[in-house]
Amino acid sequence: MSSNDETQAEDPTSPLPVAAPHGVFATTHWSVVLAAKGKDSSRSVEALENLCRAYWYPLYCYARRSGQAPADAEDLTQGFFARLVEKDYLRSATSKKGRFRTFLLVAFRRYMANQWEHAHAKKRGGFVRPVAIDAETAERRLAREPADQLSPDVLFDRQWARTLLERTMKGLQEEYASTGRARLFEHLRDCLSRDEAALSYAEIAAELKLTEAAVKMAVHRLRSRYREILRAEIAQTVSTAEEIEEEIQHLFSSFGS
Repeated sequence: MSSNDETQAEDPTSPLPVAAPHGVFATTHWSVVLAAKGKDSSRSVEALENLCRAYWYPLYCYARRSGQAPADAEDLTQGFFARLVEKDYLRSATSKKGRFRTFLLVAFRRYMANQWEHAHAKKRGGFVRPVAIDAETAERRLAREPADQLSPDVLFDRQWARTLLERTMKGLQEEYASTGRARLFEHLRDCLSRDEAALSYAEIAAELKLTEAAVKMAVHRLRSRYREILRAEIAQTVSTAEEIEEEIQHLFSSFGS
């Protein structure tokens, strides 16, 4: 890339090409699973597998906070997803249950109560593992949570919300990188939150050789795009557009619990 091209790519006043939000395709939505339930649909299976890969960690946390050892929590999560992908539990999924989060937790509770003894009797690894679980990373993340202050349900919702935020940030970072704005993103990402350690607009402007007004415009666009991608991520896990705002309010209320 020439210096002129790089300057143009970093210019926050030029329009940001609107790419599809990270992970947002027709085959990733929970509504696809609900619509194809009971049918021989490859799209339904693909959608379910994609959602399971994205949201295994909150269930792992739920199992651990419910008293399961790390190895047992991993087996429970893997075994549950294996059964789920085989559609054993999709019979109880209805549009009235709305959110994938709600369906998943109810089904997982039932699996833990009724299927654990059967699953534990199997040789570990004796079932198809539809999602890759990084137990070491999961345990490091879990160790950062208050040891005894959160119920399994609240921890589940909090980790679900954090997963959404992580996926949103990753999608935003990839979008900026794909449009030649990786350096701009790295300078602005801390402005998404009220991070006291974040550089001021004037400091960012000096580093990027831009005006402070241009940096303010870039931050405004970054925050707007972040909200768009977050809503698109949530849209994948609910069955109607009307549920998006309710889901946002519910999930982020868990941080005040």
